[in-house]
Amino acid sequence: MSIPNFCGRTRREFLWQTGAGFAGTALSGMLQRDAMRASNVLASDSVAHQNPLSAKDPHFAPKAKNVIFLFMYGGPSHIDTFDYKPAMKGRDNQTIDVKTFGRGGHKNQGRIVEPRWNFHQYGHCGKWVSDLFPHLATCVDDIAFLHSMTADSPIHGSAMLMMNSGKITSGSPCLGSWVNYGLGSVNENLPGFVVMLDPSGGPISGAKNWSSGYMPATFQGTILRSKGAPIIDLNTPEGTTRAMQRELLDALNDVNSAHAATRSDNSELAARINSYELAFKMQKHAPEAVDFSQETAETQKLYGLDQPRTQDFGKRCLLARRLVERGVRFIQLYSGGNHNDANWDAHGDLEKNHNFHAGNTDQPIAALLKDLKQRGLLKDTLVVWGGEFGRQPTAEYAMGTGRDHNAYGFTMWMAGGGIKGGVSVGTTDELGSAAVDSPFHVKRLHATILNQMGLNPNSLSYYHGGLDQKLVGVEHVEPIGEII
Repeated sequence: MSIPNFCGRTRREFLWQTGAGFAGTALSGMLQRDAMRASNVLASDSVAHQNPLSAKDPHFAPKAKNVIFLFMYGGPSHIDTFDYKPAMKGRDNQTIDVKTFGRGGHKNQGRIVEPRWNFHQYGHCGKWVSDLFPHLATCVDDIAFLHSMTADSPIHGSAMLMMNSGKITSGSPCLGSWVNYGLGSVNENLPGFVVMLDPSGGPISGAKNWSSGYMPATFQGTILRSKGAPIIDLNTPEGTTRAMQRELLDALNDVNSAHAATRSDNSELAARINSYELAFKMQKHAPEAVDFSQETAETQKLYGLDQPRTQDFGKRCLLARRLVERGVRFIQLYSGGNHNDANWDAHGDLEKNHNFHAGNTDQPIAALLKDLKQRGLLKDTLVVWGGEFGRQPTAEYAMGTGRDHNAYGFTMWMAGGGIKGGVSVGTTDELGSAAVDSPFHVKRLHATILNQMGLNPNSLSYYHGGLDQKLVGVEHVEPIGEII
């Protein structure tokens, strides 16, 4: 008797594969339920009526409680600011062999543009700083300079996404979202993640740079303005009183309480309630946060509020300090917006561009560091400075002083929040074209920030798309221990 062939298989193979298939279907269903439960636990902390921004315990004792990220949009030139390159002196316009990769593509040769500003030594550490930053130069003993930063893209949009979210593609939560997801906020009356834009406009890619990605919208950044209405579209329609708002909010909470047992099926309702409740509270507390009348004339002058040149960025730096005092967890300030010379993107006239942007920000940033320090806040506040990449040592065009983008090696700095002051780590080559000693990828910067906030960068995860997603990615990433 011949054994029948089941679709090209033996009977034994047929029974094995169909049996395993049915079992696999059941197993898949059970795993999916477990995954959904895990996702709900991570997103809501498994507490029935808890605000997702409620304060949470860190993984270990933190060195910092807040982060202020000073984002110099466009890519400041490291070799004209903090990365002293004396070997370039006297070599202006020399054509040299150097590998570069920027907006203009890959090149093997270029014309040297020697630094346009003189450098001097400052502080007990003897740090060399460009004449672009005379005020900030007085703070170098509180700053750790990272001279060997690297990134994956020399193009603004993807490089900004990497600096903000750890990936060059859109759709992932930003650094501020991860911090608030992991720690929550100690102030339930203000957003946990605040963004302050340059008056010339937002950066390329827009809101993707402060998005919560696949996390709930509760964790996304909120735009806060230092003049006018602090938060746009916050006020309710005309004729709606606070009593009416309170009544509606109480009604929504009653509905949510009635469905507490099935909260996982009502996550959207819960998110709406949390957002509405926060907006209700912000109507009262946001205007108070931007009220500088409580600040002394001396403090306002320190930040440059008395000078048109420094007034705007000075207001935002002062507001950042006020938000730190009120428990806002993550604050990001943009210097530069829109495109071209409205930001640090010096493709044409380097001197004009950097004189303008450094002149707008130098005094306010130094004031922020000094003000935080004298109030005892710098030890708990991590301040980060930098752009999405640096700039090349060679000219982009046949004429002029403009520099193309450089993701092979650039400078950022950090201060406060348990960071060593008066140190410089990592180096670029003698021209500043690429990191040669201790290159630090952007992921290590992110790991350092999370670490200082008491979060293990390799453990903090959010379940999405079948994976435990992490800001630093799937591979183990070490914080930059040399500056901690």
